[in-house]
Amino acid sequence: MLFERPSVGSDAYEVAQRIIDDVATRGDDALRDYAERFDQWAPGEGFRISATELKVAEEALSAEARDAILGAADAIRRFHVQQGYRSVEVQTWPGATAQRRVTPLEVAGLYVPAGTAPLVSTLLMLAIPAQIAGVERIAVIAPPRKGKGVELTVLGAASLLGLDEVYAIGGAHGVAALGLGKGGLPKADKIFGPGNAYVAAAKSILAQMPGGAAADLPAGPSEVMVVADDAADPDLVAIDLLSQAEHDTLAQVVLVAMSEAFVKRVEASIVRWLEQLPRAETARAALANSRAVIAGNEAEAIEAADGYASEHLILQTEDPRGFAAKVRHAGSIFLGPWTPEAAGDYAGGPNHALPTAGAARAYGGVTVEMFQKTTTMLELNREGASSIARVVETLAELEGLDAHRLAMKVRREKAEEGAQ
Repeated sequence: MLFERPSVGSDAYEVAQRIIDDVATRGDDALRDYAERFDQWAPGEGFRISATELKVAEEALSAEARDAILGAADAIRRFHVQQGYRSVEVQTWPGATAQRRVTPLEVAGLYVPAGTAPLVSTLLMLAIPAQIAGVERIAVIAPPRKGKGVELTVLGAASLLGLDEVYAIGGAHGVAALGLGKGGLPKADKIFGPGNAYVAAAKSILAQMPGGAAADLPAGPSEVMVVADDAADPDLVAIDLLSQAEHDTLAQVVLVAMSEAFVKRVEASIVRWLEQLPRAETARAALANSRAVIAGNEAEAIEAADGYASEHLILQTEDPRGFAAKVRHAGSIFLGPWTPEAAGDYAGGPNHALPTAGAARAYGGVTVEMFQKTTTMLELNREGASSIARVVETLAELEGLDAHRLAMKVRREKAEEGAQ
């Protein structure tokens, strides 16, 4: 298939399933074995980072880094504070009150990729909505650098945000620990955050297990589609493509252009940019799984965008806002030549934890609402039991559920007797 993701056909699900089964069976012993094997990091005192370590990491941040983290956090907070479910109370029948109550999750688990690239930005994108929602316990896990522990910038950012529960563990085994409550980690009600194919698979598997932690959304290897017409700047298009390709060897980038000549200009620019990138080898591996598509007109370009349903969609066209209005499926859209996806990754305000692998057809990005849940309540008084009864009794009879019918009928009769 033209738009098949490179992670399709990998062994991620099989490997993640084995790890989860092993952790569920052998518990902490299995977890330590995987931590030693994959991270070379399984300290005897446990995986949790101490309060002292967090504070030391915060104090080690440069003034510039601190200001950047707090500046991005402010923009993210100002965007997300407008979100959230609201409580509702409605009188549906005379004497019948229906309510919706909003409560935060009790335990939210946040996965922050921090192995080859310490994603401080992901910590901000996940923790701030959780805090706005009022989550009681926020547990962060981050993969340690091989044999060295978690990147200090991630720990410093966690301390700046007031997060005090951070664990040096990642990968599918870290997700298993968080989803099953092993290795001294709490059992999360729901796990948030992007990761590689193994992390995404582990989240998906846990979400299907009885009693397993729910998952926020399908978020695997990163991807971007850039739609550009011939008037676009090929250098900007090229660096936008590379900004996703450098994430992961399984990342995918797609260019939808209007001419072969423009594709060649972008390809030439990519070659030049690659010479300057420290992560050029990762980007080259991702580019091997990437595509350039030539659309005959705008309608075909829109069809390609909806067909791919990308995590990130960058529009460098004459009328990007008009184009975006016609696109149904994308995790997040970036409008015009002055709006790189990188701005959204860090400090634009909207969340960068987004659905991948075509899941944007059914999912959006992380929101405050994802950290909340709703509970409905119904209260009938004597009048309510009488007013609703005939409808309930009739529908129960239509379904052949006689105890349902009687549960309402008895109350109706008692209510009518009391009214006499």
